[in-house]
Amino acid sequence: MECKVKWIDGVSFVAETGSGHALVMDGAAEGGGRNFGPRPMEMVLLGTGGCSAYDVVVILKKSGQDLTGCIVELTAERAETDPKIFTRIHMHFVVRGRNLKTSMVESAIKLSHQKYCSASIMLAKSAQITHDYEIIAE
Repeated sequence: MECKVKWIDGVSFVAETGSGHALVMDGAAEGGGRNFGPRPMEMVLLGTGGCSAYDVVVILKKSGQDLTGCIVELTAERAETDPKIFTRIHMHFVVRGRNLKTSMVESAIKLSHQKYCSASIMLAKSAQITHDYEIIAE
């Protein structure tokens, strides 16, 4: 995996991924930014949510579940002093579908956090990661 992060101006950067995608990251005004894009640590949190949601969707689909939607809402706390690492992350999964089995949803989330999601497993070395879920039947 490769990527490149190029400084634009102030504390704005363009990130380019090895898969050919680009996005802008920027800082808050109090840090010299102009709010052109997400903060780098927001990207870490987003990536973790995307990684885990990906796993849950793939596992449920492979398990034959009639999944129609999956949202993960993340909240995080960071240390007050540098380095301001994540100390707590909570992931709330909202899973939607027809006749979804609670045991399958629980298993998919557990497998993601314990085996497949590299991002959450890595962050769990320094942050307490919790999760819960709700199932919306269609």
